[in-house]
Amino acid sequence: MTKAETPIDLAHAAMEGGPEDAAARLRFYERVADGELYLLLTEEAQGENITPELFTLEAGRFVLAFDREDRLAQFAGRPVPYVALSGRVLAQMLAGQGIGLGLNLDVAPSAILIPPDAVDWLHTTLGHAPEETEARFAEFTAPAGLPEALIRALDAKLATAAGLAQAAFLVGTVDAAGGRGHLLGFVDAIEAAQGALAKAAGEALTFSGIEAGAMDVGFFAGDAAVTAKLAAVGLRFDLPQPQMPERIAPAAPGRDPDKPPILR
Repeated sequence: MTKAETPIDLAHAAMEGGPEDAAARLRFYERVADGELYLLLTEEAQGENITPELFTLEAGRFVLAFDREDRLAQFAGRPVPYVALSGRVLAQMLAGQGIGLGLNLDVAPSAILIPPDAVDWLHTTLGHAPEETEARFAEFTAPAGLPEALIRALDAKLATAAGLAQAAFLVGTVDAAGGRGHLLGFVDAIEAAQGALAKAAGEALTFSGIEAGAMDVGFFAGDAAVTAKLAAVGLRFDLPQPQMPERIAPAAPGRDPDKPPILR
């Protein structure tokens, strides 16, 4: 990736280069969901209330967002109000309103109109998560048969979950009836973050094109006997551990996925 290219540019190029490649399309939407986008507004944000600039095109109504501030500035050609928020929050904000997303229009090779039904699909897809399990497995084994795309997706997702858990282990499982599956076991996860971690694991499955039932999610204490069993056979993912900030800054609009900005 050159300095001028962004992850969305690269994913868009891969999607355009393989029109029949479903995995490439999924990776593009994953990059959109995970990326920070700069949404064009009609006026400065008022607390949690924002008013996106709406454009009526032949294909419907669209808001405009860009994956770099300089791209937004290049498009506008003048100082304009905007807000930075994640693609997942933007999808949540737009879902069900019949509004699409114009991404990087006129300023990047990844320029694309994402129609309202695709925005709704993305929001629904981001809500999928594997089931959390408390089942007692008869045996843990080394993971086998999972595609490399899933391993890469999990690695990328968990790299963004700084401080939410110490580590995670991906293992094969055998239940009492001999049924086989896989488990992603998080170690010393913050209780309030367990839902978010399960969701991240589910997104890795979905955007890798894997059925959600292919993997369970569990949470374990670092000093539990079962954790040692996971560590003995599992593929380990270390989650980044952030340094303590000197002070906590107030949250900006769109930073909390559970509290997206309010459209006015």
